[in-house]
Amino acid sequence: MTFNIKKICCIGAGYVGGPTMAVIADRCPNLIINVVDLNLERINAWNNSDLSKLPVYEPGLDEVIKRCRNRNLYFSNEIEKHISSADMIFISVNTPTKRKGVGAGQASDIKWVEKSARQVAKYANGTTIVVEKSTLPVKTAETIKAILETSNQNQTINGENKEFSVLSNPEFLAEGTAIKDLENPDRVLIGGDSQEAIKALESIYLNWINSEKIIKTNLWSSELSKLTANAFLAQRISSINSISAICEETGANIKEVAGAIGMDTRIGNKFLSAGPGFGGSCFKKDILNLVYLCNHFNLPEVAKYWQNVVEINEWQNHRISKVIVNKLFGTISEKKIAILGFSFKANTNDTRESPAIGICRDLIEEGSSLAIYDPRVEEKQIKLCLESMEEISNLNNLGNWHLSRSVIDAVTGADAIVITTDWTEFKSLKWEEISKKMRAPSWLFDTRNLVDIEEVKKHGINFWGVGCGS
Repeated sequence: MTFNIKKICCIGAGYVGGPTMAVIADRCPNLIINVVDLNLERINAWNNSDLSKLPVYEPGLDEVIKRCRNRNLYFSNEIEKHISSADMIFISVNTPTKRKGVGAGQASDIKWVEKSARQVAKYANGTTIVVEKSTLPVKTAETIKAILETSNQNQTINGENKEFSVLSNPEFLAEGTAIKDLENPDRVLIGGDSQEAIKALESIYLNWINSEKIIKTNLWSSELSKLTANAFLAQRISSINSISAICEETGANIKEVAGAIGMDTRIGNKFLSAGPGFGGSCFKKDILNLVYLCNHFNLPEVAKYWQNVVEINEWQNHRISKVIVNKLFGTISEKKIAILGFSFKANTNDTRESPAIGICRDLIEEGSSLAIYDPRVEEKQIKLCLESMEEISNLNNLGNWHLSRSVIDAVTGADAIVITTDWTEFKSLKWEEISKKMRAPSWLFDTRNLVDIEEVKKHGINFWGVGCGS
């Protein structure tokens, strides 16, 4: 089977599909790329002439979009049209954790993947390569293959000729550095059975990536490698966070401990920053999916190990909330607390599984009034994350929250500040000015260890940092 790739269609215009296709379009001007999505509001945002209104914030993304959009990169909701004309189709749709049914709370919901596969089976023409880009459970490719093979059988009966090859090409992007990761990746992983299909996808990446960085495996190794990579990274975060609690009790400093162990070349210094816990769309979801798979294959000990990684993460989140309450004399009812940062990490507007959500919910339940400031997250997005609090009607002492437009607005009249996201601007705040705006005795809770502790204390603000205490 010979492949001549001229047109690409990507189903899904989210945090992976949009940036990935933008970089491919930028590096492969000979290809025509159409990104399609059912969400018309999202498509309109990608087509907005104001590049600051793109639905995904990533440093450098606006410049890539500016170069490619309406040249060889297009965003549309005409799914049938662009599937039918594509030589290669990427499936880059959401795979959230199931909320009900078999595997609820752990297994990934692949209904959108299945729906996309059925659309491809129905509308694709000729010889087509189908690429899994979404993070998927191992053996999902079997589902896609089964759907496409059924289509082949039906089309043969009707005298039509369709041929499909399925590849796994998982993304290894870190939000906040996604464009850099796409332009200069550690590795590109392609899994599949068809060597011709693998070569076709490889030839696209070879336009800007050295062949030494391209790893070729079977389908199942590729699918499992993505889950495993995220599980290992999350495990490091939970490990260092567990040690942060010991540091606070013993007088050790987590930065010094992390620095010391990070110099061991067997360990390395990446993902050793203590904080409020991991967030984002992948880590928790992928580990829970791994737990589900382990239980499914009768590996309860392995499942328990990875389940503990998630439980330590949640424990750290609630532990910080309890510290805040305890430091503020055991009650925060009717006290104003400024929350600096709501995205799960700096340089992104993504709030999925953000540690700030759990901390804010805990503080609202304790009766606090929160002033939330984030340079990139919009009010409606915060509301979606916290709206479940409004459903609790049997508690009369619930606090509330509002969006602040600046740091100064947030801290004015506040009893405490909680830094929950590691935005660069929070590293060099004007503490003398801030101290005059707060209500004494004032506190700073730095869950990211960003600030100069002595500078904060010099202006009369009490300090607590994760892994270094007061």
